[in-house]
Amino acid sequence: MKSQQKYWNSVAETKNFPTPFQMNEFKKHVSKDMKILDVGCGYGRVLNQLSEAGYKSLNGVDFSSGMIDRGKRLYPELDLSVNEGGRLPFKDRSMDAVLLIAVLTCIASSEDQKNLIKEIKRVLKPGGFLYINDYMLNSDERNIRRYKKFSEKYGDYGVFELPEGALVRHHSKEYVNFLLSDFDEIVFEEVVYTTMNGNKSNGCYFIGRLNGMKIQS
Repeated sequence: MKSQQKYWNSVAETKNFPTPFQMNEFKKHVSKDMKILDVGCGYGRVLNQLSEAGYKSLNGVDFSSGMIDRGKRLYPELDLSVNEGGRLPFKDRSMDAVLLIAVLTCIASSEDQKNLIKEIKRVLKPGGFLYINDYMLNSDERNIRRYKKFSEKYGDYGVFELPEGALVRHHSKEYVNFLLSDFDEIVFEEVVYTTMNGNKSNGCYFIGRLNGMKIQS
């Protein structure tokens, strides 16, 4: 965690995140008076898009103080704060919607991913919405080679190290379904994204609604 925090702080002023937020689809389900939390908000680019679209109750947290500092400078009107992991600094059932924009890809451990989803379920209201952009497994030779290279070290196929120091993960559809099993799927669309380093990768966006019968506090 600390090494990744150090990495993201070191690139906070230079890395731009390109995965497009599906605003039109989001608007169909989340109204402008709802409370929205962006977990792993980076420098606040998606929250700024929501603010410009008329959403008012917006919060963002990220474990990188460098990203938050950049966001506060770029978008001083946004409510952005540092949260170094673990428990989210919000009350149970206090949010109408949570965003995870290319966050799971930055969490190599399945256990850490499950804990994050558990926290998201805690802060979401019954029937609350989860929006995700993330990266999926690729089948080209370059990606297969690095998946295999690092699978023994990290214990999960799809985890790999970038030469610059980032540890990232691509996911199977089956694993995403398992991870989000407490959410009723509204939209799941497979797409191709451009990564922060300018490469093409399989990806997806997901909108789901928390099944009120499955909430865990």
